[in-house]
Amino acid sequence: MSASVVPDPRPHGTTLDNPPAILVESLVKRYRRADRNAVDGISFEVGAGEFFALLGPNGAGKTTTLSILTTTLAPTDGRALIDGLDVVADAAAVRQRVGIIFQRPSLDKNLTGEENVRFHAILYGLYPYAPGYRLMAPGYRRQVEDWSELLGLGRDIFRPVRTYSGGMLRKLEIVRSLVHRPRVLFLDEPTTGLDAPSRRALWTYLRDVRATHETTIVLTSHYLEEAEQADRICVIDAGRIVATGSPAELTAALANEYLVVDADDRARLRAELAERGLDPSGDGPFRIDVSTADTHRVLRSIETPLVLVRTHAPSLEDAYLEIVSRAELGDEALVRASVADPTETPGEDDVDG
Repeated sequence: MSASVVPDPRPHGTTLDNPPAILVESLVKRYRRADRNAVDGISFEVGAGEFFALLGPNGAGKTTTLSILTTTLAPTDGRALIDGLDVVADAAAVRQRVGIIFQRPSLDKNLTGEENVRFHAILYGLYPYAPGYRLMAPGYRRQVEDWSELLGLGRDIFRPVRTYSGGMLRKLEIVRSLVHRPRVLFLDEPTTGLDAPSRRALWTYLRDVRATHETTIVLTSHYLEEAEQADRICVIDAGRIVATGSPAELTAALANEYLVVDADDRARLRAELAERGLDPSGDGPFRIDVSTADTHRVLRSIETPLVLVRTHAPSLEDAYLEIVSRAELGDEALVRASVADPTETPGEDDVDG
């Protein structure tokens, strides 16, 4: 079967009384002298407090989309709203409501880590200006100390940023992005450069922030295990949305369970599997597409002595690779992943971006 998954653009629970935190409608971005759109008419919604992951290969349009939503890049066409505010017409108000961690650090390396955080807090009007850390408000000092301890910066936050390692720079950007308690937090590869314990600590804290403040989180990441925690995933390729749904929905729709078996007498095994209508693939070991519920029955039915039995449960990575490969092939048959609305929708011609 050849199919790609197309988006169900609305999160479950979004209504007129419960408006989305993010609304994107027919968004387009074409750079000067480019012959294709980097973002090609995408539409989606993200509910308040939702964890939304934006995935796709390099050059798919993820970072361009985030740049538009965070007001650092103007769209060519379409519109985007953050908390009901237009990212173009109300850019200043939008910036008050969002926090951003970009792929590349945007820190002033001539300042200390704490000075970077302090001036960010002052620019957002959170605390009055003071020329030194000890003269800042007690609430600010508590925030800095708590975040520094959480992310393992400790006293290093008072060192010049130019002396930081890549991992320390990422930790400092996380502290800075959360200082004003944003309504929507955009994370563009947020754990790049962090070791495994720091990644776990960060995601534990982000879960707490989301639960306590109903913060909406939008993530792009190459760590698919991080995206597995999302409420919904949206896959972009060549500037277009090619799939959307919960991790479980995407995995169930596109990644098959299967059984791998082998025998010393492969000819006999292949003949038996074919006779039982199991349609084995490969020259040995043989793959049999079968659900977990049917695995035991199938194995009991095989009379040829087996030397290998291995089951494969589908993962989000399997589904993601399947989605991207199908999109690259330009499939026209599109199947909706959402179990809530399985309506089929015709696709449009792909445009690279």
